[in-house]
Amino acid sequence: MAAYIMVGNYTKQGMDKIRGAPARIDTAREVVASLGGQLQCWYLTMGRYDFVAIIEAPNDEVMARLALAIGSHGNITTETLRAFNEQEFLQIVSGLPY
Repeated sequence: MAAYIMVGNYTKQGMDKIRGAPARIDTAREVVASLGGQLQCWYLTMGRYDFVAIIEAPNDEVMARLALAIGSHGNITTETLRAFNEQEFLQIVSGLPY
């Protein structure tokens, strides 16, 4: 499965409903699973982003669907990064043309 790093920030609406955030994380975990993926971990962060999630999904289309579904509720804004593990990186580098 492909790995993704999702970073995000709470919107004003999300901050107004922050006490419900733990339940929304559980719901996100269920939605990811229903799409064939797994929410590996979720972190509250300090700095530019309010949270970071590590997600495994079968492909980019599933991850895009997930990001749109989550964002459509209006509680967060997200940015998703495709992450390549060390083995994938080595394979990519080994195929570089000169």
